Amino acid sequence: MFYNLHTHVSVNRLDVFELINQYPNQVNSSLPSFSVGIHPWYIVPENLQIDLDAIESNIQLQNCLAVGECGLDKRIETDLEFQKKVFIEQIKIAEKYNKPFILHCVGAYQEAIQIKKDLKVQVPMVIHGFSKNYQVAKSLIDNGFYLSFGKYLLRNPELSDVFEQIPPERIFLETDMIEETIDLVYQKAQSAVDFDINQVVQNNFKRVFNL
Repeated sequence: MFYNLHTHVSVNRLDVFELINQYPNQVNSSLPSFSVGIHPWYIVPENLQIDLDAIESNIQLQNCLAVGECGLDKRIETDLEFQKKVFIEQIKIAEKYNKPFILHCVGAYQEAIQIKKDLKVQVPMVIHGFSKNYQVAKSLIDNGFYLSFGKYLLRNPELSDVFEQIPPERIFLETDMIEETIDLVYQKAQSAVDFDINQVVQNNFKRVFNL
């Protein structure tokens, strides 16, 4: 079984457990397992409360396993302070219903760490699509984050050196929006480590998502 932390398109395979990303205004609640959150790219201030209400409604469903993807992105025009407000409101929902949190984070790792500290967040928080160096990875891990790898593990050879240093209990794998299959991501990940990557990710999924 392949466990896919974050994808935007279901492959409908019996050997793949996938967490399908959804946005608050277009949730298909019949999916076997999904997450729902306000991506920083798609924040619409006038719809914020409607979207937050939709997240809170869906997060109570048994097949809605996480809040996300949400987060902070310094490369977009949306004011960072407003992004933080939206981010924090979604963390509050995750904490209220004790559901994990999947983060989109671009250039704002220190801000995410600080918010996690300030709010004393107890639910698991996973950085999806991790692509940075070991120094950034260690800082996140030391502050309790999990890291999910996918596209950049396939396309950046240097990231394998980072991946092999991550504690196994903090690893997830994903496809996000790439055309490559989750099988290829697992194959690449396995080539970088000497433990059974399938078993490790499966154990992490079951523990973090209470499967």
